Amino acid sequence: MATAIQIKELLKTHNDGNDQRFYAVAMQVAAAEAKKGNKKLAQDIRDLVDRARIQKSNATIGKVLHVAAPRGEAADLLEAVQDNRKLSDLVLNKSLSERISRIMGEQHNLSRIKANGLKPRQRLLFTGPPGCGKTFTASALANELGVPLFVIRLDALITRYLGESLSKLRIIFDAINNSKAVYLFDEFDSIGYSREFENDVGEMRRILNGFLMNIEKLTSESIVISATNYGEKLDKALYRRFDDLIEFGLPNDEEIWKTIVQLLQGFQTTKLSQNKIVQAARGLSYAEITRACEEAIKDMIIHDKKKINSTMLLNAVTERRLFSNH
Repeated sequence: MATAIQIKELLKTHNDGNDQRFYAVAMQVAAAEAKKGNKKLAQDIRDLVDRARIQKSNATIGKVLHVAAPRGEAADLLEAVQDNRKLSDLVLNKSLSERISRIMGEQHNLSRIKANGLKPRQRLLFTGPPGCGKTFTASALANELGVPLFVIRLDALITRYLGESLSKLRIIFDAINNSKAVYLFDEFDSIGYSREFENDVGEMRRILNGFLMNIEKLTSESIVISATNYGEKLDKALYRRFDDLIEFGLPNDEEIWKTIVQLLQGFQTTKLSQNKIVQAARGLSYAEITRACEEAIKDMIIHDKKKINSTMLLNAVTERRLFSNH
């Protein structure tokens, strides 16, 4: 059974509201019982810890998290992003959906994965065209896990002064290792470009090497996501440093229609010309389709109509296509 010291630590962490430490001590108790041969009791404790983690996470789903703004030097480098996006709001193909679900499954079973000497996927590389769900997915992952989303401000990280960028990078990874959250390095190609490209600036190379060194030494349960619209420009050495590469793409016909139907939920429509609308929307990103639906809704409102019709939607899609081609 648990020692007096462990019981004392469990009570202290519970009173302090330190859930992560509480779970860690509980897992120590489980490990000790397993060594004594009490395997069923040990497994029961592990299952209770996993259930507690999931319930704690689910309690925050759909709620706006109160995220304390980063302080000190980190305040200029990290931007806290708050919204109520959920994974169920994403329209993804089967393969992509399964890979995202696998990441969530590992996060919900951290204790058992670590108890077996394994590591969860937490260093992720998102690639794909603009507006195809990379940032949306990062935000939804944070909400589903009940942790904040911090976007790294690369414009503040990259400076012209020798060595200053590396110091700022250390500040970012100190935050990553000390505060559990989802951290997004958006437009990662700006520092992770291939050596084959001509603009190989010395300071940028130092930043990339610093990033690789720090991400290898990741010690926290934070998820680090690097997102780029230009996966082909990334240094090939980067790929093996990530736990998973997730490639986003433009929606196919089925995904286009599913996105439109989902976005127009709650609004009345006439019988929409599915084939014409889908054909008009081919080649548009999820973000552009979203904007088109929003424009159709506004068109209905300003013209005092009760329903959205095919003409409104087709006009909005056509406008978005013209806009995206410029």
